[in-house]
Amino acid sequence: MPTCSVVRRSLKHLAPQSCSLRKTGEPPLINGWIPYLGKALLFRKDAFKFLLDQQKKLGDIFTVHIAGRYITFIMDPFQYVYVIRNSKQLEFHEFADKMASKTFDYPALSNVKFPDLKENLHRIYQYLQGKPLEIISDHMMKNLQDIFEWKCSQATDWETEKMYKFCCSVMFEASFVTLYGRVPAADGRKVISEIRDKFIKFDASFPYLAANIPIELLGTTKKVRKELIHHFLLQNMTKWLGGSKVVQARQDIFEKYELLGDYDKAAHHFAFLWASVGNTIPATFWAMYYLLRHPEALAAVRDEIDHLLQSTGQKRGPTYNIHLTREQLDNLVYLESALNESLRMCSSSMNIRISQEDFVLKLEGDQEVSLRKGDWIALYPQILHMDPEVYEDPKEYKFDRYIENGKKKTTFYKAGRKLKYFLMPFGSGISMCPGRFLAMNEMKMFLFLLLAHFDVELGENKAVRLDNSRMGLGILLPDTDIAFRYKLRSLRN
Repeated sequence: MPTCSVVRRSLKHLAPQSCSLRKTGEPPLINGWIPYLGKALLFRKDAFKFLLDQQKKLGDIFTVHIAGRYITFIMDPFQYVYVIRNSKQLEFHEFADKMASKTFDYPALSNVKFPDLKENLHRIYQYLQGKPLEIISDHMMKNLQDIFEWKCSQATDWETEKMYKFCCSVMFEASFVTLYGRVPAADGRKVISEIRDKFIKFDASFPYLAANIPIELLGTTKKVRKELIHHFLLQNMTKWLGGSKVVQARQDIFEKYELLGDYDKAAHHFAFLWASVGNTIPATFWAMYYLLRHPEALAAVRDEIDHLLQSTGQKRGPTYNIHLTREQLDNLVYLESALNESLRMCSSSMNIRISQEDFVLKLEGDQEVSLRKGDWIALYPQILHMDPEVYEDPKEYKFDRYIENGKKKTTFYKAGRKLKYFLMPFGSGISMCPGRFLAMNEMKMFLFLLLAHFDVELGENKAVRLDNSRMGLGILLPDTDIAFRYKLRSLRN
């Protein structure tokens, strides 16, 4: 991985986007003394602490020079709505397109050679909502059950595994088969495992690629990326059986663009895979980890699962198929609350917008912020998620935090005022993850099947902490893995 000196060299070509001289109406600037880098190293070390310190000194709105960019942070959650609704002046897609095209090695969607490609791909997200969402969720449930049935066949007594590795193995395979289909070869599971192992190697470099570090400085990452993309060439994908409609629709669109090369199409498919599992896998780990760390939470969620199975006349066990409707999944209030609580504690996404013109952003209370074309605006919801005014004892895991009187709790307050936004693990507005409903369903189904089939417990008495290297990029990874053990539950429990 690159050292600080390498980071400095790689960022030298980035010129600042704004002049350090402040104009009337512009927020106070934290510039830093290191040319080009500004406050990048401090921000990367601990963005949460850095931003809280600046908020205490300068208030709820300030600008930070980070790696050649001037980023204005809006810290007051009541002001979020004014940023989110100004999607015309504050744009997201161009920034995301540039970062993704460089990270995953395909031409930018905005390239004039591919007219309307961005809009056509965006329309495909209809397959992740409504009735199509139910269909793909059903397929995910079946594929998860197949994997858990295989796990059951191996678990004659207590089986011990590493938890993150377990979550990664199960969720990656189930997601891959659901989206892209089964590899029909006799060693199909092994092929998917090989793709997963390469994916993990690439994913380890993702924070550096997102920070605009040239891939040539990241060891074997370029080679691994190329190998991953080659898995998604058309001649390979046509051999896979039972792929999803959303992937097929993407293939159909790519075929309409003659100037889009085979490698470019494959790179798009790889990027879609990363978007599907890159955050879902660590989020699943944290949900499982916190449940196992808190016996009362584990018991409450398991009781809810058992009650649903009993009330619907379904039997658990490796030979029985469990079916869950969307309504039944939504009504698992303790499971959803426990999952939301883990997301609150482990998500660290930075919601970025880029000013398309010089303009004045009008905020609540007659506040105004003068912005220049090209300025970055950022919301950092982790500050909100850990605000003791909003969440009592925010560093503590409370599995029922999102339940009130036996129903979902959706009202949270700060300074006596109701918040419109109180939990934001999937972004906001135009940058909100289009696959968030599927991701939530996948994680609920994983936990449902795990607790329905197995007794589970931690195998080590150690605390796992958040790895801050991905601050601002989504779900934080654990700083270490931890052993857990599982065995088949007695059918009489």
